[in-house]
Amino acid sequence: MDVVSTPDTSPRPLSAELIADVDRIVDAGAERLIETFKDIHRNPELAFGEVRTARLIELGLQNLGFGITTGIGRTGVAAVFHNGPGPVVMYRADMDANAVEEETGLDYASTVRVALDDGSEVPVAHMCGHDAHVTWMLGMADVLVSLKDRWSGTLVLIGQPAEEPITGAKAMVDDGLYNFIPKPDVFIGMHTAPGPVGTVVSSPGPRMAGTDQIDIVFHGVGGHGSMPQKTRDPVLMAAMAVVQFQTIVSRLVDPEQTAVLTVGAVHAGTDNNVIPAHAVVKANLRWYTPEVRETMLEAVRSVSEGVARTYGMPDDRMPEIIMKGGSSPLVNDPELAARMAASIGAVIGADRMLTDLPPATASEDVQLLKGPHPDMPFNYLLVGIADEQVYAAARARGEDAPFTPHNPNYVVDLAAIPYGAKVASYAMLGLLDRRER
Repeated sequence: MDVVSTPDTSPRPLSAELIADVDRIVDAGAERLIETFKDIHRNPELAFGEVRTARLIELGLQNLGFGITTGIGRTGVAAVFHNGPGPVVMYRADMDANAVEEETGLDYASTVRVALDDGSEVPVAHMCGHDAHVTWMLGMADVLVSLKDRWSGTLVLIGQPAEEPITGAKAMVDDGLYNFIPKPDVFIGMHTAPGPVGTVVSSPGPRMAGTDQIDIVFHGVGGHGSMPQKTRDPVLMAAMAVVQFQTIVSRLVDPEQTAVLTVGAVHAGTDNNVIPAHAVVKANLRWYTPEVRETMLEAVRSVSEGVARTYGMPDDRMPEIIMKGGSSPLVNDPELAARMAASIGAVIGADRMLTDLPPATASEDVQLLKGPHPDMPFNYLLVGIADEQVYAAARARGEDAPFTPHNPNYVVDLAAIPYGAKVASYAMLGLLDRRER
């Protein structure tokens, strides 16, 4: 019987010479990388509208010799670079921005506003660092192609749309991602974190919560605001439901379990004196176990229907529960996380490599890019992007960090741009076969 060998993807220490070569290439191109970052930051795009950003990735990687497939999951990009036998290593950068108005005051701050399908207009800005993610990937690709005589294997780089609504990774897989790329042997991702520049997190096990994005549509009977008795007010139904939702976690979920239920928006009506016929509550769930998820979903439905019945709605006009997007918990492969921590920590310093941060209630969909290969080893790194003095001042004030993702003042310090490109390069080279001189 033929035995098929599996490529060894265990991260291995990098030689001093190879580290110096990575640093030299990134430092030489640092000004260009920073300008690329500023350009993406000035021109943010919302989920599934990342046309300009995807084109920037396409051209940048095409010029390096990658084979490119575009339009996967609407705006996703997949790039493949074959460089002899060895492991297939996949890396993802997400591209979309937030509907948040930037308040940083930076000279390259976003002033972009976008019209939505419903006719409303929203500000758009990169307040989660996806502009840095794209720049890091392009910088890492330049390094690896420049050093292609020093490693062997295959690079698969993904520009992913729509991470913010937790729909982009699934959209790429559903659109046939694995028809365009080889099956990876190992998969990594990186994300900004509001820690000081120079720090990296590689922690094993569960790291981020599963999530569901839910719209609850309350149906009512509209009418004149002066005659509420002639109506069935969906605004009141929505308001009562929002209040009752707050008891779901506190009274139905085991206190030892992680659970969050947040209402992010309520949309209803237009005029002061008109009771509308519909109201929409936009909610978000966070969880780590399927049992907690089911408890919250069932409770959301039960509360919504109970409120609707209280205010006289018949069974055929019960609230609609619309599941818009979701993701499973993000879980790092314990062995891969530990080995990458050792490999990268040997380069940046063990005191700057953090391995024991507690799991977060934030969520991601990067792991859904595994698609039909759920057992693919995966590790997700966090890279500090806050100015060290700004971070130290925040800690001195008793704050965990100077800002949080999605905050209007989320600032990626420019020193983090070349640094992140170096970390991405160290990480990838640690997973590929290497040809020592």
